[in-house]
Amino acid sequence: TIAESRQFLPDAWWYATFPGLAIFLVVMGFNMLGDGLRDILDPRIRRGFE
Repeated sequence: TIAESRQFLPDAWWYATFPGLAIFLVVMGFNMLGDGLRDILDPRIRRGFE
C-alpha cells in the first residue's frame, strides 16, 4: 500500500518523483493544447481581439 511505501521514499525518492513529473508534464501539455485549440476555434474569443 501507499502507507507501507513511504518508508522507501527517503532512499529512493526517484520512484515517486519521475512518474509524478511525467504525469504533471502530460497534464500541462493537454491543458495548453486545449487552451490553444479553444483560442483558435472559438469565434467569441476571436471577436474580442478585433
